Amino acid sequence: MNAERFAAQFPGVQWDAATSSWIVPHEILLDVANFLKTDPEFRMEMLSNVTGVDRLPAKVKTKGEDGKETEHERPGYLEVVYHFYSVSRKQGPLVLRCRTEGRETPILPSITPLFRSAEFQEREIFDLFGIVFSGHPDLRRILMWDEFEDFPMRKDYVEPDDYEWEPTPHDAVLVKARRRQVADSAPPRHDA
Repeated sequence: MNAERFAAQFPGVQWDAATSSWIVPHEILLDVANFLKTDPEFRMEMLSNVTGVDRLPAKVKTKGEDGKETEHERPGYLEVVYHFYSVSRKQGPLVLRCRTEGRETPILPSITPLFRSAEFQEREIFDLFGIVFSGHPDLRRILMWDEFEDFPMRKDYVEPDDYEWEPTPHDAVLVKARRRQVADSAPPRHDA
C-alpha cells in the first residue's frame, strides 16, 4: 500500500503515528472511503469495524519550534474510527479516524451508501454517542428504547438515580431501585 500516494491524493489527511491511523476531515470522508474501495492499488472492499470515541476537553502540552512547552486547552469532540481491509490483496487494517466539529451538534457523513456493513454500526454509534450520520438510510436507535433521552457511552453521561423509567429493569438496576425504595420508605431521622 502506497501511503505517500494516498497522502498526495488527499492533502487534508494526517498520519497519526501514535495510533497508526489516518485522521480524515469530515468534508472529504466519503471521497476518501470511495477512493480506498475503488482504487486498484488499495481495493479496501471490506469495512470490518466502525466505532465511536468520546474525547472530553483537556489541557494539552505541545512543544514549539523553539523547544519550549506550552499548555493549551483542546476542545472536546467525538470521533468515529473505521477499519478497512482488502480481502483480494490480503492487506489491512487501514484505519481512518474522523472527528466531529464539537460535542454539541456532532454530525458526520454516513458511509453506509459505500459500505453496507456500516449501517448497524453507525446506528449503534448514533444511539450510544449521539453522532448524527447524514445520509444514513435508517438512522434510529438500535440498543436503547425510543424514549431514552441521553447517550450512555459519552464520558460526561450521568446515570439517573430513578430507575422506574427502565422498561425491563434487571440485576444491578433492580438492586439500586430496591435500595431507593427502602431509603424513601424509611421514617425521617430526628437526632436530638
